[in-house]
Amino acid sequence: MTSVSGHNFLTQLKALGERQETKLHLFAPTKFSYLRAKMSENSSVYNELRLEQQLCDAVIRVDNAEFHAHKVVLCNHSPYFRALFTHWSTPDSRVFDIPNVSPDIMKLIIEFAYTGNVPVTQENMQELFIAADQFNVKGIIEACSDLLEEQLSPQNCIGIWWFTDAYYNPYLKLKASLFMLKHFEEVATTSEEFLQLSQDELVKIIENDQLIVKKEKMVFEAILRWITFAPEERRGHISLLLSNVRLALMSPEYILENITDNELVRASEECRPILLKTMAAILDLQTMRFSESVCCNPLARPRLPPAILLAVGGWSGGNPTNGIEAYDVRADRWVYVANSGDIPRAYHGAAFLNGSLYCIGGFDSIEQFSTMHKFDLGTHTWREVAPMHMARCYVSVTVMDGYIYAIGGYDGQDRLETAERYEPSTNQWTVIAPMHEQRSDASCTNLHGKVYICGGFNGSECLLTAECYKPETDQWTMIASMGTRRSGLGVIAYAGHIFAVGGFTGTSRLRTAEAYNPNTDTWHAVPSMLNPRSNFGIEVIDDRLFVVGGFNGFTTTLDVECYDVETGEWSDVHDMEISRSALSCCVVSGIPNIAEYAAPRHSLQISDEESDEVEL
Repeated sequence: MTSVSGHNFLTQLKALGERQETKLHLFAPTKFSYLRAKMSENSSVYNELRLEQQLCDAVIRVDNAEFHAHKVVLCNHSPYFRALFTHWSTPDSRVFDIPNVSPDIMKLIIEFAYTGNVPVTQENMQELFIAADQFNVKGIIEACSDLLEEQLSPQNCIGIWWFTDAYYNPYLKLKASLFMLKHFEEVATTSEEFLQLSQDELVKIIENDQLIVKKEKMVFEAILRWITFAPEERRGHISLLLSNVRLALMSPEYILENITDNELVRASEECRPILLKTMAAILDLQTMRFSESVCCNPLARPRLPPAILLAVGGWSGGNPTNGIEAYDVRADRWVYVANSGDIPRAYHGAAFLNGSLYCIGGFDSIEQFSTMHKFDLGTHTWREVAPMHMARCYVSVTVMDGYIYAIGGYDGQDRLETAERYEPSTNQWTVIAPMHEQRSDASCTNLHGKVYICGGFNGSECLLTAECYKPETDQWTMIASMGTRRSGLGVIAYAGHIFAVGGFTGTSRLRTAEAYNPNTDTWHAVPSMLNPRSNFGIEVIDDRLFVVGGFNGFTTTLDVECYDVETGEWSDVHDMEISRSALSCCVVSGIPNIAEYAAPRHSLQISDEESDEVEL
């Protein structure tokens, strides 16, 4: 008989302290996963022999339970058992006592080795994960990790992050870390585990460039909540924590009213030089905007944005371009994107779906395209995918429910009322019901499960009509007309309304904008842009509506501005590097390499070593 202690992971877990014992108590109770591995035809034979206790050469004993098995089968799924049978015991050993695991969990591990199946439930997940880690059963570890990832929430992500300190799982650790950074505002205000963070753990979080907060003051307020939980013990940490807040990104008024006069800050001598450096950094920002020195200053360096605005193609310098620029909303800076040379095009559509950028239709000054090209944002390379059923320049494009919609346009002869949609999983376009009107140079968006298209040109006049499409019925319905004829306009869903911005009336370029209320089927005027424009890019990012480039009636422009519905005001944004009209914009989010499309930062907190270990 052989007794084996192996790696006592339960002891490691206990060593993390009482905090560790409550880490997984917030998981949703109804989650269930079932792992089914690919097994050979011989597996059923081996399992029959096990159940009949034939040719078994090992007895795994856990407490008073005994499990008859074949050494070679267990070795195939567990390096632990391979080491046990070949190095930690003599060849004639038959009975093996295994500690630190329950009979029920050992039964599941042995059954998985024979069948490839394991039920992972709320009740057994933590114990099963620990045992699978102890015996190095990768299939079960992956099943448990997948379920833990599905259950990540602002309330438990810190607990799962802690859990991976005891049970080495770099993929799950990174997922929990990124979730925590992405949902920091909710984590900091609702998670009890946030209050249990150590000082070093909190510093590691708030110093990270990938931390997502709409306003930097949320980081300071999170620090105050953490200190208030145990004030006597934690008040001395205020200077270290404050030095990791991007204070120079806050307004001077907020700093004076809420930080300088804060009791904890005033009581700390170490905070005074931090505040002086902050004021100097604010002056630098006002004079230099985003520069190398600002980027290196930990008090002023913008955090990475959660999303990037791409401006794709267009008409520039009398010719179509294939240039792509990315707008970093946190740094207020445009960055040129190397794209391995897609064909120059204008009057096309751009869409982001399932991690890729798509360019649809368009015009190269000679030919109207039916083609669509897909840009791999990871490798920066293009490839052609299925073409549309017809050529479309001046096309209107939107993404809804996993489909790309391409509507109307001009095929070189006719203005089109036809529409189609693309399904990435099948790489196929399907024709949908035609619109009521021919529309080229219109613009479309989606809201509440419907596609809306407004304005455009029908071959003889600029349009003020609009209509919407409902996929369930495959029908277009006319809605209230806009107050102004608009061709080459921008249409986008924003703040629960459909905004129609700028455009061409047939005689002049417009600054004006109006918004459609789908609940009342009415349009109303909203504040006008600072500059007139048609054939520009339009998108919503960072809860603001951006308009990019276009034609102002005299020339193409690189001008960019944004509208904030809360203030009701338009404001200037940093200009693009390329002056262009007839471009298309889309917003990119959720990609692991978003830093490649943002303004360059220094000292990113996800280390190269971690990036090499974990492939997203």
